[in-house]
Amino acid sequence: LAAHLGWRGACAAYAALHLGVLLPLYLFGLPRHGAARRLPPPKPVGAPVARRAPFWLTAIAMTFAALVMTIISVELPTLLQARGADATAAVALGALLGPAQVGARAIEFVVGRRGHPVWTMLAATVLVAAGLAALLLDRAFFALAVLVYGAGGGIRSIARGTLPLALFGREGYPTVMGRLAMPSLIAQAASPVLGGAMLSGLGADRMLLAVLALAGANIVPVLLLIPYARTGAPGAG
Repeated sequence: LAAHLGWRGACAAYAALHLGVLLPLYLFGLPRHGAARRLPPPKPVGAPVARRAPFWLTAIAMTFAALVMTIISVELPTLLQARGADATAAVALGALLGPAQVGARAIEFVVGRRGHPVWTMLAATVLVAAGLAALLLDRAFFALAVLVYGAGGGIRSIARGTLPLALFGREGYPTVMGRLAMPSLIAQAASPVLGGAMLSGLGADRMLLAVLALAGANIVPVLLLIPYARTGAPGAG
């Protein structure tokens, strides 16, 4: 789109898709106010759950992951070019993220159902860190790095919904997810500004090391969740 229409035309095309395709789908699919009023009120179980260690470990893991992945999603082309890829190669490498995510989700669909979602979250966290670490290597490893990183991001999108369900149960699940989502959304909103400041202040290599350190540190709260998964999720109460 950018090559044929320019960046302004590409933005206009995205806006047209939102208004011409997504908005009608939302208007068609969302329930009317009358239907919403007939829903039973949610039970107030979110507050007790939010005072437990598994909740905070899950919130930290999800927030760190949102911070890392949003920074990389914005700065990946710039990082690739700073590390030696030309603009065309950077765009092509970035395009590998989608297939990597879909492929990893398909594998997780077959394999992941046999185990607790904490293992899916752990695999996602390790793959994200490993992919970022591979970006520090020679340009020959860039494609592998993006594929590994993308695979981690793909299965993370599954684990962030299934792990809280497994740990805390169905009772009050929407409330728990809302509480877990708030710090992640704040991190996502702050990430582009933070990533830009890191890139300009530290340079590409040091920024990548800093984000890699955060991704590596994010493995710790996921590891600390494993005992709760093995003991029947004490956080579920």
